[in-house]
Amino acid sequence: MQGNPARRGDRALAFDRRPVRWRIGLVLLATDHTTERDFARICPREGLGIHVNRIANENPTTPGNLRKMQPRLTAGAALILPGEPLDAICYSCTSASAVIGDAAVAAAVREAKPGVPVVTPTGAARAGLKALGAARIAILTPYLPETGAPITAYFQRHGFEIANQVNLGLADDRKMARVTLPTIIAAAVETFTADADALFISCTALRAAEVAEEIERRIGKPVVTSNQASAWQTLRQAGIDAPITGHGRLLGLPGHE
Repeated sequence: MQGNPARRGDRALAFDRRPVRWRIGLVLLATDHTTERDFARICPREGLGIHVNRIANENPTTPGNLRKMQPRLTAGAALILPGEPLDAICYSCTSASAVIGDAAVAAAVREAKPGVPVVTPTGAARAGLKALGAARIAILTPYLPETGAPITAYFQRHGFEIANQVNLGLADDRKMARVTLPTIIAAAVETFTADADALFISCTALRAAEVAEEIERRIGKPVVTSNQASAWQTLRQAGIDAPITGHGRLLGLPGHE
């Protein structure tokens, strides 16, 4: 054959409206070891695309350093499927969401993704605890006390009574991700008090979602973790309502405002 054998085919092409039915976005910290893995474990695999971008963050994890992420949220969200809509997007940092505020996080993200439902771990945990009927909660965090304080204030501001709070005193989120699962279980059991309706385990770096069901078995009450709640709320906001087992009671519930 002479000349260039490459030519355009004559077959008519058909296209799906989307490559997958649902698309959710995650804005993660540059140092996050845990959120992607938790979402991959928890979320259904059929028909769902999980699209991720990361933004710079600084350690130690203090309120001052957490606030520095706010101006980066818009650019971080903008690089997730630019120019295409998402069904929901989650900013995966609990302590920063408490410091910056759910509304301010949502506003920054929506500058890049107008109209998209925005999920924060704090807002998701609050909705999850309400869906579980909890009014009085115990809280476990891996943070320094100064970083744990805004978590307490957040839930008190939203009408929850705090039965107990324990902060493990860590300053680096990479170290938080290395806390062993038996240590998380033991700390959770020690933090929970009999007069609490539920336990909240804060921090998207902490691998608490992996052991939420085991902790529930030991304390006999619901356990809500940052990544478990974020996955639940993100899926529900995207319109995925099927109950999910194996990660605690919350994933079996429908969405909650």
